[in-house]
Amino acid sequence: MIDRDAVDALGHEVVDWRFKGLPVGAEGGTVDEVAARGLNLFDDGFLGPVLTLDEGALEHNIQTMAAWCAERDVLLAPHAKTTMAPQLWARQLAAGAWGLTAANAAQLRVYRRFGVSRVLFANELVDAPALHWVADELDRDERFEFSCFADSPEVVRRMTGALAARPPTRPVDVLVEIGRTGGRAGARTLDDALATAKEIAASPLLRLVGVAGYEGVLVNDPSPHSLAVVDEFVERLRLLTTRLHEDGMFEAESVIVSAGGSCFFDQVAAGLTRPWADGLAVLPILRSGCYVAHDDGFYRWMSPFSRTEPGGFRPALRAWARVTSRPEPGLALLTAGKRDLSFDAWMPEPQLIRRDGGEVLALRDCVLKEINDQHAFIRLGPDADPRVGDWVGLGLAYPCTAFDKWQLIPVLRGETVVDFVRTFF
Repeated sequence: MIDRDAVDALGHEVVDWRFKGLPVGAEGGTVDEVAARGLNLFDDGFLGPVLTLDEGALEHNIQTMAAWCAERDVLLAPHAKTTMAPQLWARQLAAGAWGLTAANAAQLRVYRRFGVSRVLFANELVDAPALHWVADELDRDERFEFSCFADSPEVVRRMTGALAARPPTRPVDVLVEIGRTGGRAGARTLDDALATAKEIAASPLLRLVGVAGYEGVLVNDPSPHSLAVVDEFVERLRLLTTRLHEDGMFEAESVIVSAGGSCFFDQVAAGLTRPWADGLAVLPILRSGCYVAHDDGFYRWMSPFSRTEPGGFRPALRAWARVTSRPEPGLALLTAGKRDLSFDAWMPEPQLIRRDGGEVLALRDCVLKEINDQHAFIRLGPDADPRVGDWVGLGLAYPCTAFDKWQLIPVLRGETVVDFVRTFF
């Protein structure tokens, strides 16, 4: 499923100036050598700002999601673009993930560089150079399993035309994607979806293997109305799958039916694991990705585990930055900004002060109100008194735009660095 030797080789990379936040004294050592030193994040020369991952939270989240899926007989293909971190992919796959999900060709090339052998490409793929490369990969590696989406006959015709110039020795697997008016990609009506399926079936270079969609862009809160919208969308997935089965359209013994981001995967799992028609063998596949790190904002609010499951996920991400200015009462400035912190969903959450000498204090009633390229503005609560030079720990929202700003991320057990995670964005 993944090339463990290639993943392990990441530990042989030499640490140098390319990796922001790391101690100057770490330069020249390999990642594995620096990790083995057991550095303290605050006392051993790390240059703020720095993003960190909590080892205990990572392991808890990976195992919790794996167990949840296993209990419900639903498969998991995590959307690995959340982290673009092969070390974390390996852990997710080792815990039982069916495969990984990608969204564009650049991501797919990274997956293949690390030997990921089963990829669900949750997007339309119409780029001729990308399709030619996929054809080469299918020919080069018989273990490579690849499927992508199509939402219109035009997409299918473009795929077929591109592949005709470089035909693979085996067909490219395709799922019909359905959407909803006002949503993202996906056929808007049953007739549009059926026309797309017929075009796929007519192509000598493609194979119809399933149905897919994404409910996460349809609503953005956990209200009863939103939950009803998600349920209706899952029913549309079921309806199309059943219709295509009755019409004898599928060309695979087991039909993939896939949806499920990180907000409503419980409803998707419940809908896709209900009994299907006799003779219809379905592989229900979730594509949740953000669970691996969870967060201190959007997913803390939206995740099914936050809403319904005791124990839930734990936030694994925290950014640390120094207080570098107290220019007026009630205001602290951190040297960390848009190039370091996720901010497009929810603002970072000031949580802790860590002072030289080891004292750790909670930050209460403090809000990060504004963020510039390299500065964060914290409006302080009445009892908060961070000093210039203090470290401030920030909880982050929305992992997808947290990982992408960091190439090498320290993994902590307490304050001790026990590993590093390499990303490829």
